[in-house]
Amino acid sequence: VLDETDVLIWWGHRAHGDVADDVVERVAKRVWEGMGIIVLHSGHFSKIFKRLMGSPCALHWREAGERERLWVVNPGHPIAKGLPRYFELENEEMYGEPFSVPEPLETIFVSWF
Repeated sequence: VLDETDVLIWWGHRAHGDVADDVVERVAKRVWEGMGIIVLHSGHFSKIFKRLMGSPCALHWREAGERERLWVVNPGHPIAKGLPRYFELENEEMYGEPFSVPEPLETIFVSWF
């Protein structure tokens, strides 16, 4: 299935440790071969995200019921195709800096609360 996958969406919130290490290695190998991966929500603590980032992926978190505005800063990127200049999420939690991951190769969205 991974060989036929262009982009994998990874969602996780709990039980990250329950994912088998061999699954993590197969997914990481495919990402390094060119498959895209989008890690959602609390996936920053997933084994695959930590493996790909090479760090513990620690961050600050808060939930204050704030509106988040996401600016599309790289509209030419395929993931941003068809999106307006910005969009808003009315009640969102915040993952904040510092975020112990390497600098991205590309930045597509920047958010503001």
